[in-house]
Amino acid sequence: MSLQRHVRSLHSLAPANKDHVSAWRVAISVAVPSLVLLASGHPELIAYAVFGALTGMYGRTEPHQLRLRHQGQAAVLLLTGVGTGVLLSAHHIHSWALVLTEAVFAGAGSLFADRTTLKPAGPFFGILALGACASVPATVPWHVAVLIAAGSAAFSIAVGFGGWFRGRTWQRGWRRDVTVLRGERRRAAWLHAARYVSAVGAAGAIGVLSGSGHPHWAMAAAAVPLAGADLPSSVYRGIHRIVGTLLGLVVVAAVLFPWPGSPLQAFPGHAAAVMACLVIVLQFSTELFMTRHYGLAMISFTPVILLIGQLAAPADPQVLVTERAVETLVGAAVGILVVVLIRPRLIRHRLIRRGRAAGP
Repeated sequence: MSLQRHVRSLHSLAPANKDHVSAWRVAISVAVPSLVLLASGHPELIAYAVFGALTGMYGRTEPHQLRLRHQGQAAVLLLTGVGTGVLLSAHHIHSWALVLTEAVFAGAGSLFADRTTLKPAGPFFGILALGACASVPATVPWHVAVLIAAGSAAFSIAVGFGGWFRGRTWQRGWRRDVTVLRGERRRAAWLHAARYVSAVGAAGAIGVLSGSGHPHWAMAAAAVPLAGADLPSSVYRGIHRIVGTLLGLVVVAAVLFPWPGSPLQAFPGHAAAVMACLVIVLQFSTELFMTRHYGLAMISFTPVILLIGQLAAPADPQVLVTERAVETLVGAAVGILVVVLIRPRLIRHRLIRRGRAAGP
């Protein structure tokens, strides 16, 4: 591929495929439980609801019957991430224990995602949920947080299945087309899981050693390039992650920094309501571009994650923006490096050369 085509692919927008339908499903899935928690006086719990609602991002183009199963599988990954993160937070487990736990989860999540052929591919959202939930204080018992996420996931699945009642077609034995992990594919899946463990663990270690208060951001960013189908797409995803996050941080600064144009300044005393509404709107735009342009999706998704974090545990906006930028750069760079260094084709060729050198 020529340099010109590489550059063009970074800013090209894929054709639309009824993206607004999926975007509305996800926005509704986020909006209802979030507004319920806001009305009940518990905006700090919205993060758990949002991570459960991300179930709606899966199986967007599949028929309702297959989407039901697909989203059920995705909910397992997301709820495991939320539950593990809340458990770590409740026991005040941070730093190296968090890095180890998240790295192991990334590897296991990769195997699960490959076995179930999740789309979006990989365990990224589960990794993100684990790190985010572990980084905020657990203000409710563990089971309450998990139940909030599970209820949100169940509502999201119901929203995704709602259109079935128009046609009501159900075919017995109809299953999703998944890849059976045997032989070479099984070895490739284990290698891919090892790449997740390596990238997430290395990024988290750098985050801890650097003294960052949010190493989980670096770990999540490191997982992004690994979802690419090949080396070019992995590098593109890493670059899109960096550029999209940096532009998304401009949006975060416009919202959280104390300046006259901030929406928080326009509605004094209603900061939680404003941030909750922005989360809903930005999640809609995230899903609108998720499959068309990953970088554009990240411009919206970055504020979503930081705003729900602010609702759970307010922090200095300047420190928040700075650390998120640095951790994203570090994590994405580590993920790209792991993709370049650990490639199935290179490893297979090395093994072949070693076998030939050893002789019969």
